[in-house]
Amino acid sequence: MIISRAYHLAFGLALTAAVTPAIAKDKPDPYVAKGEAVNCIPIQLIRSTNVRDDRTIDFVTNGRKIYRNILPNSCPSLGFEKRFSYRTSISQLCSVDIITVLWNTGPGLQPGASCGLGKFQPMEKATK
Repeated sequence: MIISRAYHLAFGLALTAAVTPAIAKDKPDPYVAKGEAVNCIPIQLIRSTNVRDDRTIDFVTNGRKIYRNILPNSCPSLGFEKRFSYRTSISQLCSVDIITVLWNTGPGLQPGASCGLGKFQPMEKATK
């Protein structure tokens, strides 16, 4: 009887979570485009990345300059996993390069979808 009740409670919670609408956490974008988009950025300048959704990655470089890359197509699970890898034979990451989503599958990371990059758009903080 206890197992049955625990099962029904867990099933009920899972069902509630499945039908409860997601609360929007969207904040206004604090950045605006500044200047012309570029095809490549030097890898050694990339300090961090911020995956915003399945199509948008902000690359933060030394000096806190931000380059936004909007992928030409949606990249499945990128916005959820928020991590990716890339390979390039030169010292730059370019719009012709491919990223691969990294899935957290327990004891390690596994490769997921591979998606092409777009151009790198310089961004700056919006003034109020």
